[in-house]
Amino acid sequence: MKRLLRPFTGSNPAALAMRGSFWTSVDFGGGNLLRLASNLILTRLLFPEAFGLMAVVQIFLAGLQMFSDTGMQQAIIQNARGDDPDYLDTAWTVTILRGFLLWLATWLLAGPVAHAYSEPVLAEMMPWMGLSLVIQAFRPMAVVTAARHLQLGRITLINLAVSLAQIIVACVLAFLLHSVWALVIAGIFRSLLAVAAYWLLLPGARNRLRLERPALGSLFHFGKYIFLGSIAAFLIRQSDRAVLGLHVSMADLGIYNIGLFMAMMPRDFASALQSRVIFPLYRMKPMSESAHNRSRIFRARRLVAAVMVGVSLLLAAVGPWLIGLLYDARYQAAGGMMVLFALAIIPQVTLTTTGQMLVALGDTRRMLQIQLLVSALQILILYFGVRSFGVAGAILAPGLACILAHPLRVSYARRYECWDPLQDIGLTALGLIAASAICAWHVETVQSVFN
Repeated sequence: MKRLLRPFTGSNPAALAMRGSFWTSVDFGGGNLLRLASNLILTRLLFPEAFGLMAVVQIFLAGLQMFSDTGMQQAIIQNARGDDPDYLDTAWTVTILRGFLLWLATWLLAGPVAHAYSEPVLAEMMPWMGLSLVIQAFRPMAVVTAARHLQLGRITLINLAVSLAQIIVACVLAFLLHSVWALVIAGIFRSLLAVAAYWLLLPGARNRLRLERPALGSLFHFGKYIFLGSIAAFLIRQSDRAVLGLHVSMADLGIYNIGLFMAMMPRDFASALQSRVIFPLYRMKPMSESAHNRSRIFRARRLVAAVMVGVSLLLAAVGPWLIGLLYDARYQAAGGMMVLFALAIIPQVTLTTTGQMLVALGDTRRMLQIQLLVSALQILILYFGVRSFGVAGAILAPGLACILAHPLRVSYARRYECWDPLQDIGLTALGLIAASAICAWHVETVQSVFN
């Protein structure tokens, strides 16, 4: 038993990474199991249009957050002053000011969004959901400093408890109201409970309002490219639903969102491990210092990518059966979507590790260039893909854009001697061949997505 636990003990980077990976897995796995349970209950209490409406609101809230993101968390994790109270207080103060500005923006956008999607209720939903952005802005910086040092256990337990409480509230309200407002109220409740729990249960100095000029300059110098990169990241992560919602009904968008949630778990888990575990490791064990560091980080990245490719293929293989088992007849189209999503997910899992490496090295300008290229390609492919193939075009566009932009990633990775052809070429090719075989196996189900 001691031998099994030895890799998880101590304060060396390897032990911190093992513990960080464990708690990230618990957080992500537990959170998604709770979300799945919530979906299974709520899809029986509410109607598909409710999930389409919430998808639209969440797209624009995420857009507001990302359009104003200056990389506070990455700056704190990467900067030598990441534990300095003055630096943290300045970051906290800026975050609060940003939260109020974002809430104001939801009021300004509510009317135009409701008009664009021909759904008047969106004009009321957006400002109420925007209130959660103000609440979340008061989250203590102790959350970020814990991530900086890969101390994720207590945060994980808080997140899971808050998610469970939110699900209970959402299900009770959905049973009583039979309205999309059950989801809105539950979302605001989650933000309040999470911020209160972080303040009460996380150790560390209490933040106070302060603006220190050197800290402010450092944060914005680091974040100037992160800001533009976040706009591109929004287009990469959210543009499929934003564009698709203009061409299909809210019910169809809700079904698409169910398929997206089920299929995207491997990509999102890989992203969580990259940002919470591997990104801090870049700081602790710089790849430029030695071939040993480079080799260890390559192995860690390959392991994450290989496991997530395997999970993605498994979900694609059982997707139609899984949707049939878990959801009623209104949501069965999501099964074929899950199969097709595998072709788009695999490149996003295997080819996107370069961005975090560039940020860790402080080269946010080149990271921005990659994101701008991917987002431009994706918007172009989405426009023609959705017009020609409908939902199938929206599913495949992100993966195709990721592949077409990869030569630029390779050129930047080779500049820092950080390119891993075994993962980028070998694992990607194997994954896409396997995904194509699964699509051929489910050919009739996949064809229905193109109709």
